[in-house]
Amino acid sequence: MPQLTGGRVLRDALRGQAGRIAGSALLSTGHQGGEAMVPVVIGVVVDRAVGTGSSSELLIWLAVLGAVFVTLSFSFRFGARLGERAAEQAGHALRVRLTDRVLDARGGADTGRLPGALASVATSDAGRVGMVALALPLGVAGILGLTVGAVALLRVSLTLGLLVLLGTPLMMGLAHLLSRPLQRRSEVEQDRIAHTAGLAADMVGGLRVLKGIGAERAAAERYRLSSRAALTATVHAARAKSWHDGTLLAVNGLFLAVVALVGGRLAADGDISIGALIAAVGMAQYLIGPLSMLVWVNGELAQGRGSAVRIAEVLSSPPAVGGDAPLTGPVTGHLAVRGLTHAGLRGLDLDVTAGQLVGVVTADPAHAEALVDLLGREREPDSGTITLDGHDLSTLDPEAVRGALLVAAHDADLFEGTLRDNVRTPADDNGLPRQRTGKQADRDLLAAALAASGADEVAATLAGGVDGVLAERGRSLSGGQRQRVALARALAADAPVLVLHEPTTAVDAVTELRIVNGVRRLREGRTTVVITTSPALLAAADTVHYVADGIVTATGTHDQLVREHTGYRATVLS
Repeated sequence: MPQLTGGRVLRDALRGQAGRIAGSALLSTGHQGGEAMVPVVIGVVVDRAVGTGSSSELLIWLAVLGAVFVTLSFSFRFGARLGERAAEQAGHALRVRLTDRVLDARGGADTGRLPGALASVATSDAGRVGMVALALPLGVAGILGLTVGAVALLRVSLTLGLLVLLGTPLMMGLAHLLSRPLQRRSEVEQDRIAHTAGLAADMVGGLRVLKGIGAERAAAERYRLSSRAALTATVHAARAKSWHDGTLLAVNGLFLAVVALVGGRLAADGDISIGALIAAVGMAQYLIGPLSMLVWVNGELAQGRGSAVRIAEVLSSPPAVGGDAPLTGPVTGHLAVRGLTHAGLRGLDLDVTAGQLVGVVTADPAHAEALVDLLGREREPDSGTITLDGHDLSTLDPEAVRGALLVAAHDADLFEGTLRDNVRTPADDNGLPRQRTGKQADRDLLAAALAASGADEVAATLAGGVDGVLAERGRSLSGGQRQRVALARALAADAPVLVLHEPTTAVDAVTELRIVNGVRRLREGRTTVVITTSPALLAAADTVHYVADGIVTATGTHDQLVREHTGYRATVLS
């Protein structure tokens, strides 16, 4: 498949609004044509009515002039409406495409990009590309307006008409050359703004952590430097735009002055009538409109092309994982890892028997993170395989895998809304229904998940209970409360295989013991993997695997490993 380019993104956005763009171009052309005809009709009024003193001719041509104004006003109103609609729809369609790409189960769009940067691409850049759908019909109307003006001038004077016809292409070529620096500056500006927006979003999301480790000044300095770079890029882009617009307007003004000078000379020599001179001067003044419009259109096209390149980079991001085969049949939950190599893991072998609660302890926390990413199908391993009931996960549709094998990350986010909405999950629609179905079963499962995770105590502190409202990202809750709600959500999903990563680090010992018993009871008979160093959780596991130097170095029960393995004992009891 060919690499997606900015040009392709731009063409697709315009093609999707072809009808509205064509309609807007037609009506906008009618508006520009009407504007061009106004000085011509006024010239005719002067020659045929005012010059001759004919009242009937005056009334007729005034009626014609009125009809021209009605036509151009109607065309402007509805042409602008269609153009604005095309711009908004094109931008919206791009935002939908970007959202679909970011939310794609195969991932990859966020690689090397901060969430705020992606948001900037989906808003600012999409809006700029959408504006091209408005600029294009206006550009067409401007060119045709110049053509109408040139034809009208040809009828007045061959010299004036040829001057406009030959001068306009030269002006357009100059405009294209002047737009190139603006496009480059615009790309840099948007990239800097997106990066700064990403830093700001991360700082707000991690404000408590920054305060906790005393890193506010360092984070603020980092943001200040990024913001300064964004400001510099914006100033450079604004300077390029002002230079672009100012230069073109100056050249346009010089061009129009030449047209007016030539027309005045022809009138002075008697080659054209007074009415023709008025028409020529009025036409020269009219030409300021389409030429200025073309300057604006050229700037919008330059910025739109720069934004389209950035959008294309996101849309064409390679997926982080592959696989498209469906996961068929009931899932028993047997998990096998063979020769897994990735981010410090080196040939890891691991077996998880179906229906067991299995603990995994890693001497290096980075190895736990790597295993979580691989089991959650966030990344492909460098080598090795992970199989679920004998199916290689790399060949399966990631969405189907996540429906059967749910990984609850340690840093799971909550959302603004009620506690109930944060915990409950709809039944799967990928051919793998939850173990319990039906409205009553869902209510029972919600209550059981809240009780098992200790989140029922969180509900008791809210004014509306389970229907109490949480702030954005659950900031109205303490760290331990958020962790319990996130655990309740993972348990309520009722997945055949559940992987929990450090689910109790922010709770007290009494609550942790309650959670251990609750998880054990609720997940009875189904596969549960707990990647943790918590002695309480590990003591409840049927089997514990100890990973050191990227491989499993010991397997047994928690009590056995504490007695017999020095490294394990140091990791979980230190």
